[in-house]
Amino acid sequence: MTNIVIDTNILISAALSPEGNPAKILNQIINETAIRLFYAAEIFEEYNRVLSYERLNIKSEKKVFFLNKIQQVGILIEPPISTIPLPDETDRIFYDTAKASGAFLVTGNIKHYPADSSVMTPAEFLEKAAI
Repeated sequence: MTNIVIDTNILISAALSPEGNPAKILNQIINETAIRLFYAAEIFEEYNRVLSYERLNIKSEKKVFFLNKIQQVGILIEPPISTIPLPDETDRIFYDTAKASGAFLVTGNIKHYPADSSVMTPAEFLEKAAI
């Protein structure tokens, strides 16, 4: 199994574009095949909040499905907080959760995180994980 933490932008992209790389990753997580998802309570709260944005027009059923699946198949942890400098402090929880769980952090915003081989785009993750 490959451990992963997904940034909120990956979840949103998967919800809006069911054929893209983020959706491929999310489907693997949901189907519990090759990827094990880690998340923190703060991450889950952000997922819930952003999936609810009216401007995204994500149907309530899809939101509930995603959130329920994340809780069912994901592993909830409480990571220690790091002190590594980040451009956006709101992204720290994703980085710290990935580091604490030995996971890859998959994001569409690489520039928000330190140069680190465990932080990658969806395409890089799919290539590296050979999924």
